[in-house]
Amino acid sequence: MHIQGPMFREKARHRPRNKHCLNYLTSKFPRLTILTGPSERRATGLTKPQFSAYSPAQRRGALRLSQEPSRPEVVALQGGPPCYAMRAFFNPSPYGSGSFHLLPLFSVHVRDRFDVAFALHGDLPSNSRALRQLRLLGDAGLRVRVVVAVSGAPDETERPGTPDLLDLPGARIDTIFVAAQSGPPFFRELHRRMRRALLETPARAFHASGLYVLPAAQAAARACDARVVYDVRELYPHVPATVGKPWARAFWSLLERRYIRQADAILTVGDAIADRLSRTYGVARPAVLYNIPLGKPASLRPIPLAPDLDPGVVTILHQGNMMKARGCEQLVAAMPDVEGAALVFLGGGPLRLPLAEQAAALGIAHRVRFVDPVPSDRLLEHTASADLGVTPLQDTCLNRRFALPNKLFEYLMAGLPVIASDLPEIRRVVAPHDVGVLCEPGNPSALTDALRRAVASESLRERWRRNIPRVFETFNPDSVSKRFMDIYEGLLR
Repeated sequence: MHIQGPMFREKARHRPRNKHCLNYLTSKFPRLTILTGPSERRATGLTKPQFSAYSPAQRRGALRLSQEPSRPEVVALQGGPPCYAMRAFFNPSPYGSGSFHLLPLFSVHVRDRFDVAFALHGDLPSNSRALRQLRLLGDAGLRVRVVVAVSGAPDETERPGTPDLLDLPGARIDTIFVAAQSGPPFFRELHRRMRRALLETPARAFHASGLYVLPAAQAAARACDARVVYDVRELYPHVPATVGKPWARAFWSLLERRYIRQADAILTVGDAIADRLSRTYGVARPAVLYNIPLGKPASLRPIPLAPDLDPGVVTILHQGNMMKARGCEQLVAAMPDVEGAALVFLGGGPLRLPLAEQAAALGIAHRVRFVDPVPSDRLLEHTASADLGVTPLQDTCLNRRFALPNKLFEYLMAGLPVIASDLPEIRRVVAPHDVGVLCEPGNPSALTDALRRAVASESLRERWRRNIPRVFETFNPDSVSKRFMDIYEGLLR
């Protein structure tokens, strides 16, 4: 409801009547949405939680409605969608009271209302965690607007996404483009554009998938009295980009400290990060939702990674982006000493060309293959055609040390034993369940020895494969999904 005209005055002596008017409306129409601003709050003397201070564009829309027929006093937007525009007339009496007359004007989609506004920065099709969460929300019958910020686009226009291609029921996807690539200009532009998009999205809850979009989500949530879910996918003050940059680490730490305490629910990817966040910011321990695929398909038919791979060799798979500190160069360097094996990189990234040149210089180009990324819903079928999965992360920063990579659970869900760095969170998955071998991070000799041992022994690989189901008794995908939906049901109740 946007309040205008002579019914509400800012002077203190008018406040009792103002409050009586509003109390009557809100008691008669409990789902009434009140569109208001600071002047109306002063006029009524009511506190902020009793209002939904929507964006200026929405308040202007309500004003335009109020100016169409004659003698408007109040325009109320009830329910949604669709919203019902109603005309409210207050007839005062000489004795200080009066009566309301409300007339429905028309059903109008002034502004789509969503259950969840989901904000993230990055490539949505390759973000398996976000896709899992969106599918769970859609399967629960919730209406979701997804706002995806993509870096490096040549233009600054907003274009609608293609939800049908991503198989996201009940979701509307919009893409915004951020020209800046890094540093303060990147965050400033990302925040400005994301905030504008979210302020135009009335929703019951705002999901911030990462720190970069959290301030915008908080601003939008305040504007419509909504809840905020913060998904901490990284230990942001301690990512590789902040190594050797104390000012950058301090900025992200202060930013996260300010906004994390305002979130209604905090999610994260692993126990080490959850404990660190709770100690650092004095918040309740975040809910840990592991990056586990929703479930292994009933009939998983492996799709060959490369049609001309020798079926007699052991296929070692590294999937995901090829980037620094992920051990990709060490993998290629180890291959001349690992006989009877081929190495396949499934994914993209800036190191793809340098790795191909490195393999050619070592004379093993025929044993190192590169395969383009595949859609996340077909990933396990490609993964299952390999024999071993590798994730040789290097311990270059705290975020890497606490990492629990998506690919680790994807390998195991596809039935692959793993060769992985001996980092705390990875060790909790691999060692107790005996599903692979751990090696010292950043140690080329240890990685080579682990590869040779795994490739040489078929019986060892078979033992690891038999133990894989034990992992998902501890790290159960159904339990993760249920906990995620329980959090949202509690917030939207």
